[in-house]
Amino acid sequence: MQTSDPKADLHHYLKTVRASLMWKLDGLSEYDVRRPLTPTGTNLLGLVKHLASVELGYFGDTFGRPSGESLPWFEEGAEENADMWATPDESREQIIALYHRAWAHTDATIEELPLDATGEVAWWPAERNPVSLHRILIHVLAETNRHAGHADIVRELIDGAVGRLDTDPLPGGDETWWTDYRERLEQAAQQAAKK
Repeated sequence: MQTSDPKADLHHYLKTVRASLMWKLDGLSEYDVRRPLTPTGTNLLGLVKHLASVELGYFGDTFGRPSGESLPWFEEGAEENADMWATPDESREQIIALYHRAWAHTDATIEELPLDATGEVAWWPAERNPVSLHRILIHVLAETNRHAGHADIVRELIDGAVGRLDTDPLPGGDETWWTDYRERLEQAAQQAAKK
């Protein structure tokens, strides 16, 4: 039986889901990475911007390790939900570079602190503080996976690309197979609704 290192395991899964999320932007136009595809405006570049902000906050300020990054979307008077989309003046390259800098800051925090290191999440209620690095790793891993799932759906809506990475497609078949499969699901849903 292989021994496990909990911190290394959690860090590995965080790195893996980051890579999967970034793949969702590959090959898309500037419009497609920004366009809102749900009634609440979910878009790929906004998810990246949001997750960069999440990592900088949870692995920086929480543990007294501020990144020094400017996040104007969190300043007093900033527009509501401004971390969930990119303005025309914020380039894809800027947002991706911010996320990569957030990774480096996060990775350094994870590597330098033990899992039982404690910090304070300023935006959480007092009863949820203090927190351990272990809890924050789990929290951010869960949040990143949640948003990677959003990215999966948004990317599929844009051009049909599915899977965790381009080298790891979903099982199934060609377009005809998926059309037939979806039709079978639709028929099953309609039949269940009649009962």
